[in-house]
Amino acid sequence: MRALRQAIKESGIGIGTDIVKVSSFLNHGLDTGLLFEMGEAVARHFEADHPELVMTVEASGIALALTTAHALGNLPVVFCKKTPAKNLDDASYTTSCTSFTRGTNYMMRCEKNLIKPNTRVLIVDDFLANGAAIRGMLDIISQAQAIPVGAAVAIEKGFQPGGQQLRHEGIKLLSLSIVQEIRDGVIHLKDD
Repeated sequence: MRALRQAIKESGIGIGTDIVKVSSFLNHGLDTGLLFEMGEAVARHFEADHPELVMTVEASGIALALTTAHALGNLPVVFCKKTPAKNLDDASYTTSCTSFTRGTNYMMRCEKNLIKPNTRVLIVDDFLANGAAIRGMLDIISQAQAIPVGAAVAIEKGFQPGGQQLRHEGIKLLSLSIVQEIRDGVIHLKDD
């Protein structure tokens, strides 16, 4: 997606060889115009799959999930929680995940009443590295006896195995931009 690629080139910062910092427009500060354009691109890609629900995980995926759901006709959005809370229903689907960015394990949670069996679910997130978050959401969708129609991410780290593995497993995956490598603080995108 041209606008996202331009934003990454102009404002993205490469840290080391594996961190893509895009906090000015995607996962700390939000460029709302860009996010709505990204949501429309995701919606166009998946509209023929007839999703009925958009799922993400807190917190950075929520903005793109919301704009995607809006572009798909104002579908509901469910975001999985990473931490327990007093207001979270005990009747929850849970799965264990590892955060690449934080290097920690967490329990992904989603209240059971938010996903009905046979619901067609589209997963949306901000980043894809090793695929743990998407696999966690796929596990929750399976526990709910719902139907995953695919997954979309804003930025895939193409130098990490998640995207390739998910595609090999038959998951319909859309990456709006793919980072090929980070070298000397510069983010190099696929097909530059």
